[in-house]
Amino acid sequence: MGDLIMHKPRALGAAVLGVTLGAALAATTAMAAPEDGNAEVNLYSARKEALIKPLLDRFSEQTGIEVNLVTGKADALLQRLKSEGANSPADLLLTVDAGNLHRAKEAGLTQAIKSATIAEEVPENYRDSDGHWVGLSLRARPIMYVSDRVDPSELSTYEDLADPKWKKRICIRSSSNVYNQSLVASLIFANGEEATETWAKGVVDNMARPPMGGDRDQIKAAAVGECDLAIANTYYLAGMLTSDDPAEREPAEQMSVFWPNQDGRGAHVNVSGAAVTAAAKNKDAAVQLIEFLLNPESQDWYAQANGEYPVREGVEMSPVLAKWGKFKADDLNLETLGELNGEAVLLMDRAGWK
Repeated sequence: MGDLIMHKPRALGAAVLGVTLGAALAATTAMAAPEDGNAEVNLYSARKEALIKPLLDRFSEQTGIEVNLVTGKADALLQRLKSEGANSPADLLLTVDAGNLHRAKEAGLTQAIKSATIAEEVPENYRDSDGHWVGLSLRARPIMYVSDRVDPSELSTYEDLADPKWKKRICIRSSSNVYNQSLVASLIFANGEEATETWAKGVVDNMARPPMGGDRDQIKAAAVGECDLAIANTYYLAGMLTSDDPAEREPAEQMSVFWPNQDGRGAHVNVSGAAVTAAAKNKDAAVQLIEFLLNPESQDWYAQANGEYPVREGVEMSPVLAKWGKFKADDLNLETLGELNGEAVLLMDRAGWK
C-alpha cells in the first residue's frame, strides 16, 4: 500500500505542542497509567500526521499508552483492513466522513463499544446507533462565493443550485468524492430520489467545468474567474486562510461563506470519526483514546489546529470559523448518509455527474 506511512511514537513536551494545547491540556486531570508498561494502541488514520500526532503524544504522556500511527488515504486503509482480516494489528480506525465509517461497519471491520463518556458527550445523530463509530469533529459543506461577483441575496438553498441562473457558474468536485456522495444522500433523505436526480442534472448543467481536483481546487478556480460558486468543506477554506503560502491564502481571501437552507433543515454537516476495529487486541486502550479525543481540551485544540467544528457542545470555535458566524446544521442522523450512499452514487451517475 503505497499510500500508507508508518510513524513511530515519540513524546512531545507541552512547549512543542504550542500554547493552546499545552496550557489547556495541562489542566486536564491526568489519566492513571496502566500497570502494563507495554500498553499500546495501533491506530490507522486517514488524517495526516500533523493533524493528529500532537494529541496522540499528549495522550501517551498522560496514560503511558503508546500510540503506533499508520496514516494513509481512507480507501487504502479500508482495503488494508479487509486484506488483513482477523490478523490486522490495527485497534482503531480514524477516518473522514460518515460514509466511510458506515462502509467499514458494513464490511465487518469494526465492533460495537459501550462508553458512558461517548454517550454523554456526543449527540446521538453524530454516532452509530449500534456503537460501531463515533464522530470526533464536525465539518460543514456550505456554498462559497466570490465576494465581488455574487450578491449573497441571490443565494438560498442547496436546491437552488440547480436554477439556470447559475449556468456555468458552479465548481464542485467529482461524484467519486465521498463528501459529495454524502451531500447527495442528505438531499435524497430530504427530498426523495426523483427530485434529487432532477436537482443533480441541474447542477451538472450549471457546472463551469468538468469536475476536477479537490476542494481547494474549487476555491482556487472560483478565485481566478472560472466560476462564481464553489462547494467545499469549511476546513479547507480555513486552512487556506491561515496558510503562510500566498498561493493558498490569496484565493481564499476572495471567498465568502453562505450557509444554505437556514429557513429549513439547515446546512449539511459531516464528521471525522473513529471506530474500534473488529480485530482489536487493545480494545480498552482504544476506547480510552477515543474518550481522550472527546475531552474539552482535546476538542479545543483540534478545532483551533484543524479548522473543524467541535463535536461536543461548550467548546469554542476557532477565530476563522467564528468570523463566518453561527449556523443551523442539518440534524439528520449521519448513519443515513452511509445507508443512502449506494443510491447517491447511482443517482449521480445517471445525472451525468462525472
